[in-house]
Amino acid sequence: QVLLIESGGGLVQAGGSLRLSCAASGRSNWATAWFRQAPGKEREIVAAIGWNENKYYEDSVKGRFTISRDNAKSTVYLQMNSLKPEDTAVYYCAAARVNYLTIRPSNYDYWGQGTQVTVSS
Repeated sequence: QVLLIESGGGLVQAGGSLRLSCAASGRSNWATAWFRQAPGKEREIVAAIGWNENKYYEDSVKGRFTISRDNAKSTVYLQMNSLKPEDTAVYYCAAARVNYLTIRPSNYDYWGQGTQVTVSS
């Protein structure tokens, strides 16, 4: 059983920063991604990272968000800068059963409980 624990969400003003953390139990060499879901919208992938450090970013967050991993701590981070009100959502960490970079939601079998990010204007 894999357990993903997210932390770091909160309320921030537009232009501010937050860092989300996702700590995983068990193996750490999986592809990991951050998804988000805003009220009334479908869940979307925000960023993903493979075991070899290949990375993917959704267009709206490129240049503002950075995904990284610390394998020694089995933790993946999402540094979010220049936050906008449209970034407001519940952010979920997810781990895949594969170690290569993937953005297919169906490849992600393990999910965290979610952490709320609210950006005020």
